[in-house]
Amino acid sequence: MRFDQPPVVRMYVDERRLPQHQWPMTVPAVAQVVRDGFEPAPGVTFLVGENGSGKSTIVEGLAEAYGLPVEGGSRNGGHETRRSESRLGWSLEVQRGIGSGRWGFFLRAETMHGWYTFVEKTGGNRREPVFHELSHGESFLEVVRNRIDGPGFYCLDEPEAALSFSASLALMGHLHEIAASGGQVVCATHSPVLASLPGARILEVGPWGLRETTWEELDLVQHWRRFMDAPGRYLRHVVGD
Repeated sequence: MRFDQPPVVRMYVDERRLPQHQWPMTVPAVAQVVRDGFEPAPGVTFLVGENGSGKSTIVEGLAEAYGLPVEGGSRNGGHETRRSESRLGWSLEVQRGIGSGRWGFFLRAETMHGWYTFVEKTGGNRREPVFHELSHGESFLEVVRNRIDGPGFYCLDEPEAALSFSASLALMGHLHEIAASGGQVVCATHSPVLASLPGARILEVGPWGLRETTWEELDLVQHWRRFMDAPGRYLRHVVGD
């Protein structure tokens, strides 16, 4: 038996806990997770897909199942304003790694402003900056540097929303360090930059459910390449001649 397992070996669910013909089970990727379970890679796993494909729903569910607040934060500190998440997180069971740490953090781009306020009201960490006093991108990177550190289970939902190209590269470097230190990351993203992280596992999310692929084979990457090569191919369908 190995004693160097990652924080999460597998997540699984009894599908009878979720109504079969109601959201989120109507999303193919979610239905696949419920049917087959989910095994995050020991290092970094990216979920890449279009809006509505289910990648954020899966990341939210994994975070909640691990004990992280659904609106972002750590196992020991988070807040909730209005419940809008699916029942997936309530239903998932976690097979934890033997000998692994229990620290974790959920960075959810759309609710980070509220989390900053929560941190201020509760005193936060005096070694950290006041997140509200930083730019959008700077605050995201400071959260990553201060809260996503060392062995643990980390969920990120579209962190590139606040980041410039250079800041995205900085985030990639940090994720690489986290993986090297024994941390485990599951990240939903639209960013071809983040998805290019060497050594990461990539799952493409779509009407087929989840399928493992490479960076070069991602529809996202192919579309960006074609767009950058000849924007007019796409723009003529958007703005006309």
